[in-house]
Amino acid sequence: MQSEPNKTPAQALPPVGRRKKITIMTPCYNEEAGIEECYLAVKSFFAEQLPEYDYEHLFIDNCSQDRTVNILRDIAAGDRNVGVIINSRNFGPNHSPYHAILEARGDAVIPVVADLQTPVATILEFVRLWEQGFDMVLGIRVGMSEARWLRISRDMYYRIMSRLSHIDHYHGFIGFGLFDRKAVDVMRRLVNPNPYFRRIISEIGFSKAFVEYIQPLRKHGKSRLSFPDLLDYAILGMVSCSKVPLRLMTVSGLVVSVVSLFVGLCYLALKLIHWDSFALGTAPLLIGMFFFAAIQILCLGMIGEYVGVIFDHVRNRPLVIERERINFD
Repeated sequence: MQSEPNKTPAQALPPVGRRKKITIMTPCYNEEAGIEECYLAVKSFFAEQLPEYDYEHLFIDNCSQDRTVNILRDIAAGDRNVGVIINSRNFGPNHSPYHAILEARGDAVIPVVADLQTPVATILEFVRLWEQGFDMVLGIRVGMSEARWLRISRDMYYRIMSRLSHIDHYHGFIGFGLFDRKAVDVMRRLVNPNPYFRRIISEIGFSKAFVEYIQPLRKHGKSRLSFPDLLDYAILGMVSCSKVPLRLMTVSGLVVSVVSLFVGLCYLALKLIHWDSFALGTAPLLIGMFFFAAIQILCLGMIGEYVGVIFDHVRNRPLVIERERINFD
């Protein structure tokens, strides 16, 4: 565990006459094999380790196709500490959890995934640092079981983003942590139709502490995040956090223009000097055409990503559309 340098935690006093309440937020999509185990693990943890706190366990279901919703209904019927949000359709792995964080009613919110790869025991250290005055406590993943190519790609992405962006990127932070209500209140005021949670955490500031943890093996099923999902999230992070790609397009266009002008003048000079013996040929022309076409397509694609982000903001659609709420009286 370490605190953020040059940050002094605010000394927060507990409300007089009221027990603090912590919201545990769990996103769900086809989690019938492990959702009840997650609920029992959180319930047991608060009863044994944090009995002095009230808590709510907020589940948000992203239109599961298995028995997840039925299991959540049964759990909520027998436990008023459990709240459930059921989405009208699958809004993706990015929007749904963020919406649930904004709907949390506790003095702090802690995301915990349904497969318990975010270890519940770490919450105790989160709460201890929160009580010391830190507004956010970020879980930093330092070990996990994953393919070597994926780990190398992830490390490379973090290094690139650290160089491209002017905000901090916390290597190993995947959203697991504790966030005080004042931070959540700021998030509610932000307009984020396509939120990149790691950027938001860095941008809003506040005092932070860090807790390292080792991600346990998945007990049930497999990851719901496909490679296209990871790629989409990586591109979203790049266009959300940095304007460097746009600047690179401007610089590359200038460089290619200068090089093209120089090559063209050289060819013209050689042709004037060796008019009869120097043949231009079609190969240089074809190579140049394909090269310029590739540069243009790359730049148009990158511009399209930024335009897509602008389009999402202009539409200002809700993060999700809810079909039903349970235990939100």
